[in-house]
Amino acid sequence: MAINKTKEKLKIVVTGGSGRFGNSFRKINTKHRLYFPSKKELNILKPKSINNYLNRIRPKILIHLAALSRPMIIHETNIAKSISLNIIGTANTVIECAKQNIKIIYISTNFVYPGTKGSYLETDAINPINNYAWSKLGGETSVKLYKNSLILRTCVTERPFIHKKAFVDVQTNFEYHDIIAEKIMKLLKYEGVINVGGKIQSIYKFAKKSNNKIKKIYARKLYGNKYPLKQSMNIEKLKRLIS
Repeated sequence: MAINKTKEKLKIVVTGGSGRFGNSFRKINTKHRLYFPSKKELNILKPKSINNYLNRIRPKILIHLAALSRPMIIHETNIAKSISLNIIGTANTVIECAKQNIKIIYISTNFVYPGTKGSYLETDAINPINNYAWSKLGGETSVKLYKNSLILRTCVTERPFIHKKAFVDVQTNFEYHDIIAEKIMKLLKYEGVINVGGKIQSIYKFAKKSNNKIKKIYARKLYGNKYPLKQSMNIEKLKRLIS
């Protein structure tokens, strides 16, 4: 479902704008006016801070990038931090956006899918594969309650691929931050859930394009037979909407 089409210049607040993904939005060539509040200006753990900033800027859209991601182990060793930032912080942001009828675009992850069959549709059952994904799904639930919203399940990484080794046996939709950021800016008018990523391929094949010396590793050998190898999403909906 789409909101009213408009050619007007929009005010868009981007939380987490100083992070790896957020920096890609700073480089986008857009007619819209983007705002990147610091944590001091907009603290997602303090509703009054969120409210004050949104009242001052009066944006039409908020792109919610602020989150705890890496290292992944932190979601196992410090669940309080994971819950606070990814679940409670997102819920606070949704509540304050709802008060002012500001659309929220929430950046989630392909990890919310089970990772056992691959090519997941937006309507497929979800079953997060790790604590990080559970925390992101927790954020999704609050966003889903608010009609004026869009959930984007992304498969994204830095450019160039930062690791020296890559899984040969794990299939994903990895795409670089800058490319995904450009795609997101073409989805501003939509609502619901959209899978956002690149071509389905092994992580090794994706990484090898930017690093011919990357070494092969196997997830099954490291993590056992139960490790989910087919983590890819079906992105036909995305292609149809931005074509």
